[in-house]
Amino acid sequence: MFMKKRLLSGIAILCVFSSLDLASGQTAKSPGDPAEADVRAMLTDRLVPGTDTGMVVGLIAKGNSRIIAAGKSGAAGSPAPGGDTIFEIGSATKVFTTTLLAIMAERGEVRLEDPAAQYLPSSVKVPERNGRKITLLDLATHQSGLPRLPTNLNPRDPANPYADYTVEQLYAFLSGYQLPRDIGAQFEYSNLGMGLLGHILSLKAGIGYEALVTRLVLEPLQMKDTGITLRPGQSERFAQGHDSAGRAVAAWDLPTLAGAGALRSTVQDMLKFAAANLAGTGPLATALRSTHQARAGIGTPDGSVALGWLLRHAFDTEIVWHNGGTAGFHSFIGFDLKNGAAVVILHNSAASIDDIGFHLLDSRFPIVKPPSAPKPRKETVVAAAILDSYVGQYQLAPAFVMTVTRTGEQLFIQATGQARLPVFAESQTDFFYKVVDAQVTFIKDANGQVTGLILHQGGRDTPGRKVK
Repeated sequence: MFMKKRLLSGIAILCVFSSLDLASGQTAKSPGDPAEADVRAMLTDRLVPGTDTGMVVGLIAKGNSRIIAAGKSGAAGSPAPGGDTIFEIGSATKVFTTTLLAIMAERGEVRLEDPAAQYLPSSVKVPERNGRKITLLDLATHQSGLPRLPTNLNPRDPANPYADYTVEQLYAFLSGYQLPRDIGAQFEYSNLGMGLLGHILSLKAGIGYEALVTRLVLEPLQMKDTGITLRPGQSERFAQGHDSAGRAVAAWDLPTLAGAGALRSTVQDMLKFAAANLAGTGPLATALRSTHQARAGIGTPDGSVALGWLLRHAFDTEIVWHNGGTAGFHSFIGFDLKNGAAVVILHNSAASIDDIGFHLLDSRFPIVKPPSAPKPRKETVVAAAILDSYVGQYQLAPAFVMTVTRTGEQLFIQATGQARLPVFAESQTDFFYKVVDAQVTFIKDANGQVTGLILHQGGRDTPGRKVK
């Protein structure tokens, strides 16, 4: 099955590889064509009661499209969500970035085999290994060997973690990074890699990412409500994002890594994109077709990666799909080329809805019971001397270390390959994150010495011993 979400990946724009079990012995209903009452019930059941969250679903089946919505688009009194409500789509942006790559390659402006370094300033030292250079194709298929996130991502505001990450920081990270394995040897989902690809394509075109995707993709497909910057009249339709417990959170900005997840869109627009991918005709047909071609495995028997898109091989068909997650939104887009069906779901909550997307495409994919909403947590004050005792490095796995530091009265934890995030005291030994549903408990021996910690996330308790 698909890989499970990496520990503490909530800071990332997520591609959550759904670990859904396949239902056996069932016959699929018409792909992408469920009864409206059934869809509405699925949405209503998934929304957290008492919150201001909502969902909008777009369906394409038998050449027709329809939109079904439930819940709220923001605070109490705000309008119900609909086809023109604007959501952050997070990592679903990545397939727009790879569509740009396919279009520019078709035009002869770039080649998939071109080294990434070819399009960057000569002062930037893009990492190489064993004589192999990272190519644009490697970035588009998560085969580059670059990590999920740059380790110098150290946001001033953890609630908007990418907002102050600069091009200079990106270049500094690339110039100082050593690849841990050969390029092309392994699939590792990388927001950094896709953000770098978007940056390179923008440099080649000589215009910003938003202007480039607008010119080459959005305007040809008449996607007038998709972009990064909200224009007059759109702010009122931009949904309020919420964490998985239903608490309102800030929107995200990604100026440097825009190609990894900066776009905002509506279900109406995303249905246009899905329809163009299904059609096989139209101004972008050849480029879109090329993005569906399997390029590499992802380490699981039923999955592979195309140009940005993920392919899920199940039952008697193949689902082309991607999702996206930010602090306050979750998105899903998937389609079945064989049966001409597509599903788009936009949700103003960080809670995953991927299982609903797959189920609507093929009812043999089961609806899974979502985890319970995180319980409310109350901060307390911990003495500086106690905080100092927690500073150090804790090893949870051979290649996964959590580094604890203190700045002033604030404790921070940085996991391997991820950003440095603040944690907040709930007791003298228990701390919690605000940007992801995860907690840490520090362990002491009989003499009061800190010997380790336990990471609590996703129903798992993962211990780590203090090694430094």
